[in-house]
Amino acid sequence: MKTIYVKKLLSGNFPVRVLSVLGLFLFAFFAGGALARMVKGVNVSEAVSTNVGISETVNWGLGFGASGEKPTGMATVGELAEYNAYFMSDTEEKVIYLTFDCGYENGNTEAILDALKKHNAPATFFVVGYFLESAPELVKRMVEEGHTVGNHTYNHPDMSQISDMASFKKEVEDNAALFQEVTGTDMAMYYRPPQGKYSVDNLKMAQELGYATFFWSLAYVDWYQDDQPTHEEAFDKLLGRVHPGAIVLLHNTSQTNGEIIDELLTKWEEMGYRFGALSDFAQP
Repeated sequence: MKTIYVKKLLSGNFPVRVLSVLGLFLFAFFAGGALARMVKGVNVSEAVSTNVGISETVNWGLGFGASGEKPTGMATVGELAEYNAYFMSDTEEKVIYLTFDCGYENGNTEAILDALKKHNAPATFFVVGYFLESAPELVKRMVEEGHTVGNHTYNHPDMSQISDMASFKKEVEDNAALFQEVTGTDMAMYYRPPQGKYSVDNLKMAQELGYATFFWSLAYVDWYQDDQPTHEEAFDKLLGRVHPGAIVLLHNTSQTNGEIIDELLTKWEEMGYRFGALSDFAQP
């Protein structure tokens, strides 16, 4: 099986390589999250939208109004649609779309899958190469239970800094090839930019390769392992900001998400919401 590129630079026994790769991934992931809050004051999940427009290279962010209202994004639904890209549906139907970003496995994914199965709720899992390498059985379970697995790139880089098609293509195609090796099936042609960083050139390249790009309209800060939100904080954000047509971003690494997911799905159902699939926007 193909190994993630950093491992080729490392020596030592297998556990050391795995820990090294995980450490590098976590550094890039959390450093990216911090940078996203610094650049233009934007946080990838809880930003105040500045409406800089689709032509800019930005970090995806959102501006929120009153409870239950649809947020504004760094680009409009119509602007993104020109590039086969989406962050929410313009429907007024109470439907939400569940997505999970999977960088590595730390014991919460099984609880998430259990809750999704209990509620008969479809989800899309955006995975990186390391997750495919280190948790193949969980990926197989996602497929077996009818979920969609999308492309979060092989190495989780800042894709907005990639300006040539060859490098962009390698990131997504290496990941898709590894998924096919693990599951025997083709990865969905759904792409999520790591850290929400993108440029209009990225959107064009993804579109040219046949991908639909998915951002989000509902998320919260759930990825810091040493500073997990309380259940109350999570419910406050995820219930207060839910809206018709929301694409929800959660991280599989969040202990809080693993603990609340069953109750969260129940509460959304009690609010009248059903769970849709991203195929409502584009075919897999």
